[in-house]
Amino acid sequence: MTGFLNVYKAEGVSSAFVVNRIKYLAHRPCGHLGTLDPLACGVLPVGVGNATRLFDYFLGKEKEYLARFRFGKTTPTLDREGEAGGEGRVPSEEELCAALPRFVGEIDQVPPLYSAKSVNGRRGYELARAGEQFTLPPKRVTVRQFSLLERCAPDEFSFRIVCGGGTYIRSLARDLAAACGTIGYMTYLLRTRSGPFTSDMAVPLDAITRDTLQMYLIPTESVLPFPTLAEADERLFHGVTLPCAEADGMYKVYRGGSFYGLARAAGGTVKIEKKLC
Repeated sequence: MTGFLNVYKAEGVSSAFVVNRIKYLAHRPCGHLGTLDPLACGVLPVGVGNATRLFDYFLGKEKEYLARFRFGKTTPTLDREGEAGGEGRVPSEEELCAALPRFVGEIDQVPPLYSAKSVNGRRGYELARAGEQFTLPPKRVTVRQFSLLERCAPDEFSFRIVCGGGTYIRSLARDLAAACGTIGYMTYLLRTRSGPFTSDMAVPLDAITRDTLQMYLIPTESVLPFPTLAEADERLFHGVTLPCAEADGMYKVYRGGSFYGLARAAGGTVKIEKKLC
């Protein structure tokens, strides 16, 4: 059994809980493609069996979110799980729209202190909960779209965000507020897309059982964004590097009509890079 499950993670459930549940049902190694905080909901793709070998090919794939930010107060966690405090002003829609372009493109972003980032072998959230003082270095992330949708409450606005992997939406809430001269935090987060996986096709965890798992399992090759190698010489499956007229890049390879794995073409040659069967 190998493939992907497009799971709709509910609020209040950890990504690890989802993976462990699928692992229990499938009796196979499993892993998720990008964690969601317990507060967040939406798309959580889970690789089952040999599909976990492909995670590197999904790193940096684009993700899409619907988020709500509250302004005028903040929390230590930068989301509603922390205790809100502080006093600040609520920016106008015009101010927010004027500030948003600063956060589109490649930007340097400081992760939240309450995060899984490692500091000298310990998680940031462990140090923060223990009251220890520390800083996290900024990291380069890519935000392709960041748009204001509507005002949800006097102090709360909703946004649509399209970004690369590793982007912290909580940090965007903090930094957007700071750009408007105030403070803020995230109150809601829905991931509507992760690479080729979308929320409208996602399956609630409680709908996945031993009897239905195979029905919801998405074939590995169907979500890989690579063309198919036109002809696969049998020698290729025995580790031989062969001449190739295809353009440089990654290709899906089939053997006897079944998906075999991935091959990389480079400099006029091709060889198997990842075997799945």
